[in-house]
Amino acid sequence: MTRDQLEHAIRAACEVSNDTEIWIFGSQALLGEFPDAPESLRASIEVDVQPKNRPERVDAIDGALGELSMFHQTHGFYVHGISIESAMLPDGWEQRTIPISDPIATRSMTGLCIEVHDLAVSKLTAYRQKDKEFVRLLLIEKMIDAKILTERIGTLNIDEQLRERLIRWVNITVEELARPE
Repeated sequence: MTRDQLEHAIRAACEVSNDTEIWIFGSQALLGEFPDAPESLRASIEVDVQPKNRPERVDAIDGALGELSMFHQTHGFYVHGISIESAMLPDGWEQRTIPISDPIATRSMTGLCIEVHDLAVSKLTAYRQKDKEFVRLLLIEKMIDAKILTERIGTLNIDEQLRERLIRWVNITVEELARPE
């Protein structure tokens, strides 16, 4: 996905949901902070969103813009309307979002992208291989700081064993990346 495609997704999702703001919280939220992120981190053709002020409209977004929709077939990417509550996010994430809004590119509608450390925490809590690889790439590209990442994991309302597992994963990964080839 490109920044232009994300801006298109913002316009379309806001129009379908009849809202002027949407939360963007899947992997492509990183385009808020890093519009020119490496292609390896932009591989997804899906953007996860929820209307900020009209959360009940997620199904309308999914129906009109989701996977296998005419929008998907036409543009080669799709907008997944899903509740932001499905993402495990650290305390204070709302205040750290990065807004994407432009009079032309988004028609003054706003996509509120989850900050990249918050995104990494959310991905790690899912603990799927693809999500761990995404966070690993963020570390390799120096787009996130391991110390901030572990601090944010510390604010999660999760089981202590899970917290320790996530922090251990971060520490082991950082050690592995520091080793000379």
